[in-house]
Amino acid sequence: MFKPSGILPALVTPFTEGGREVDERQLRKLVNSCIEQDVSGVVPCGTTGEFVNLSVDERRRVIDVVVDEVDGRVAVVAGTGASGTDRALQMTKYAKDAGVDAALVVTPFYLKPTNRGIFEHFYTIATKVDLPVILYNIPQCTGVWLTWQMVEDLADVSNIVGLKDSSGELKYMLAVLEKVRDKINVMCGYDEVVLSALAAGASGAILASANVIPDRWVEIYDLFQKGNLERARELQFGIQKIARIIARSGVVGAKEALNMMGLRVGPARTPLSVGGELTYEAREELRLELEKIGKIAAKPVKFEIEEKPLEERFAATGVTPEVVREFHLCVGEALAGTESEVAHIDLMIGRKSGPVGEAYAKAKAAPVAGHEPLVAILEPNLTVKPFTLIVPTVTIRGMRQASMVYGPAQAGVAKAVADSLADGIVPKDAVDDLIIIANVFVHPSALNRHRVYINNYKAMRHAIRRALESRPTAEEIVENKDRAKHPFKYTP
Repeated sequence: MFKPSGILPALVTPFTEGGREVDERQLRKLVNSCIEQDVSGVVPCGTTGEFVNLSVDERRRVIDVVVDEVDGRVAVVAGTGASGTDRALQMTKYAKDAGVDAALVVTPFYLKPTNRGIFEHFYTIATKVDLPVILYNIPQCTGVWLTWQMVEDLADVSNIVGLKDSSGELKYMLAVLEKVRDKINVMCGYDEVVLSALAAGASGAILASANVIPDRWVEIYDLFQKGNLERARELQFGIQKIARIIARSGVVGAKEALNMMGLRVGPARTPLSVGGELTYEAREELRLELEKIGKIAAKPVKFEIEEKPLEERFAATGVTPEVVREFHLCVGEALAGTESEVAHIDLMIGRKSGPVGEAYAKAKAAPVAGHEPLVAILEPNLTVKPFTLIVPTVTIRGMRQASMVYGPAQAGVAKAVADSLADGIVPKDAVDDLIIIANVFVHPSALNRHRVYINNYKAMRHAIRRALESRPTAEEIVENKDRAKHPFKYTP
């Protein structure tokens, strides 16, 4: 009997623009993309597949398309769960007739049945459909825990072959493995703890991020199987931020990453959205991490600065222009962090011979009390290039506040400029022609110097990129207008 193992992407469900219809063509492309990267199977209609926001007909069609496209090359585990037993039973029967290898059945949700009801739910489905069943524990979504005692009882049902645990609680997984590791396979469903789960005895993982980086997870799994734990650990550390962002944002993060990479899967269905489950800050961080591991390929982008055309290898997405002009004046803005250590950068980039150069000279010659500008430096006597002036947004009223702005915030801004230059975001041959002026917000009650440094570094990197890409574009503004709020309306 089939038992789950290896790496299985929890497939997103591609939609047409606006999320109106399932995009079958893109679904087939996604399936093939995953198979080409050596996954052990695919899982349509799970949590990442937005099964709760699909109609019954849509779920059936997604299962049919995936089974057809896979064509026996890897296993297909269909999500067939529902809040009611009858609906879950009917969907599981349909999946069996469609030709899947197993059903992934989530704990019944919303009405939160007792343990007796949960047991009967799984027992009924498993005994009435001759198909391998994988139990699915995801309490952060269902509000219900599938207790390890319940798993121990259900493991005696002959065609219950596995458990997907997406709780992220390793102590729970260890309890399950202690009791039933000789009866069923346990699969990790929480992206941040995959290697730990494998070391504990899990048989593999069913992951949202495996839509995006299946090759990395397959490599980690294979290395672990070969006993190369040190290399596997280093690989997981290299993708840990991607795993963390997608684990926290779910399908929104997974879809945004795929869209950035050029595999157009459309948006998540409302009420999920970018700017909500995936913050704009997290989206920019996700983009940077995908660039680091080569999932967003660099392509030539031309920079036109006066009469000097330049070309850089720029890791570009669909929003990046092929030619970056307007170096007369580029503006960018970004927010990073939360609470009192939040950072907000508002900047201008432009030629020394233009208005930004004039503003630079004026700010240095006639500083405003409490807003004295400072040239960003990487270390003593090493001025960052392009020349960057930081100006406090909030009036400096004390030495502690000044030390935060002219200490960790200044250091974060300088490092962001240097890294942007090294990454080709700022054209290297133009550094002597450009000036940056950054208005830097540090809250007067900020205490954690390290978080101030990190948040200003992030905000500065994102603001530089937005300035050079002329973002937000008009299309982004229209798309996000109903979800926008002032960054400081609620915090700090």
